Amino acid sequence: MSQEGIDRRGGELFQQEGQDGLLHRAFLRGAGHSAEEVRRSPVIGIASTASELNPCNQGLSGLARHVKAGITAAGGLPLEFPTISISEPFSRPTSMVLRNLLSMDVEEMINAAPLDGVVLLGGCDKTIPAQMMGAVSANIPALILAAGHRPVSRYQDNDKFTVDDIWPVCESRRIGDVDDASWAELEASANIGVGTCNVMGTATTMAVIAEVLGFAPPGSSLPSAASKARMDIARLTGEQIVEHVRAQRLPAARITLESLENAFRVVAALGGSTNALIHLEAIAGRAGLRIGFGRFREWSNTTELLANVRPTGDHLLDELDRAGGVVEVMRRLGTRIHPTTLTSNGTSWGEVLAEQPQKSGPAIRDDASAPEANAGLRMLRGNLAPEGCVMKLNPGMPTQFLGKAIVFDGLDDLHARIDDPALEADENSILVLRGLGVRGAPGMPEVGHIPIPEQLQRRGVTDLLRISDARMSGTSTGSVVLHVSPEAAVGGPLAQLNTGDTLFVDAIAGTIEHRVPAEEFERRPAATPPAPAERGYRWLFQQYVTQPHEGCDFTFLESNGTPK
Repeated sequence: MSQEGIDRRGGELFQQEGQDGLLHRAFLRGAGHSAEEVRRSPVIGIASTASELNPCNQGLSGLARHVKAGITAAGGLPLEFPTISISEPFSRPTSMVLRNLLSMDVEEMINAAPLDGVVLLGGCDKTIPAQMMGAVSANIPALILAAGHRPVSRYQDNDKFTVDDIWPVCESRRIGDVDDASWAELEASANIGVGTCNVMGTATTMAVIAEVLGFAPPGSSLPSAASKARMDIARLTGEQIVEHVRAQRLPAARITLESLENAFRVVAALGGSTNALIHLEAIAGRAGLRIGFGRFREWSNTTELLANVRPTGDHLLDELDRAGGVVEVMRRLGTRIHPTTLTSNGTSWGEVLAEQPQKSGPAIRDDASAPEANAGLRMLRGNLAPEGCVMKLNPGMPTQFLGKAIVFDGLDDLHARIDDPALEADENSILVLRGLGVRGAPGMPEVGHIPIPEQLQRRGVTDLLRISDARMSGTSTGSVVLHVSPEAAVGGPLAQLNTGDTLFVDAIAGTIEHRVPAEEFERRPAATPPAPAERGYRWLFQQYVTQPHEGCDFTFLESNGTPK
């Protein structure tokens, strides 16, 4: 990676005997470091996203102490510093708007500081992808420590209550079937500790990707936030980053089409979040690569769903961990995994898989009982999504849909009409929500999981096909097509769709289409572009963000390397 124009002097500044070295040491001495400590080498930054406005990441402050202990034991000097912290539930309109800002913060802080390497502490959904993007661009030795998931809680008679159990209760409350006392009980019991979502949502999915790409130790994705194992991983990460500096293992070298394929296949086999596609494409772009729709489709079509873990299965993350976790899933993917890609240990995945004993458990399906190949992530393309979109199929879910569209223009329209008794909806209706893409919203908020109209819920309908240019929480399920690209706000075909148009989706064939005659469709008015932001980061975002099939990164942050 090119670092032209950057004075990328590292921690050797602390060793110099002249004025600069003296001042560097003196400032640290004033903060309480000893004369011996300020001359330690290498100097390792610990970039923390801990924040009280981000409960998922709040436990990172405690984990930082264990990272420091590992760095110190390996002979390095740990220096903790903050970056911005972005939380999916607390960020408006969505944390996706801030992902690129955090990546810039990480890159600039790394480049500005006298560091030899960095450990990035992250948790909530967009944090870890942003940190990987920034680390690849800065390209000094870097590892990631994920926050880990929060404990499972209890609600009424469910003693394994996880975040994905919240959504059905909210839907029942919306139609008046949950009383005030039960609603208050939900508030008190839904989350009982710090850490990320306690299912295979986006946060854990991205921790898995960091592990597979060699940014985190093998086996580090799944231990919970407050576990002894998470503390041990923190110390190991501190020890490993010192090794990375001494061996000059750079993050950009770990981002290859082979390692990206490994990461995506593992996500697909785990039933991971659809958000992973956007983030993987953005990470690839920072290394001068392009994955593209064709590769994603090929990889998804040839990767079966192996994990039986929530939200797409029955078991918990702790059970998946005991069954062997990421390492065991990679083993069962067999020859579809590239064995020469590197782990954070400096060894290849092939060596790790050969050395680790085989495990099993109900959270990972045996090959003989694996569901049909149509389960998992499916890539769709057609005249409604020329650049593609994605759907996550659970075992037993329908794979073909033919019906009339009911179109909603933004959230206000959705909220105003979704429960209107006059809404002409039936079991074959296809709900379409548009205007909520990366530029239109902005940031693709997680609203693609459109609620089922009340009149249908009361008739026992629990699922309909839903299509949107928005995203969906990694903890949600159902028949939902997401990331329609190009989005409506920039002139994608979704903008010209009318209520009553016939739509057809075949998740196995990978097609999504409207059945309006081409001449009629082309005569329809195009979308009105969103009003331009007036200033600041929102203006920058709107001007330079790319579409979902390109990773939603900023054009000026992608590598100068030739895309492949």
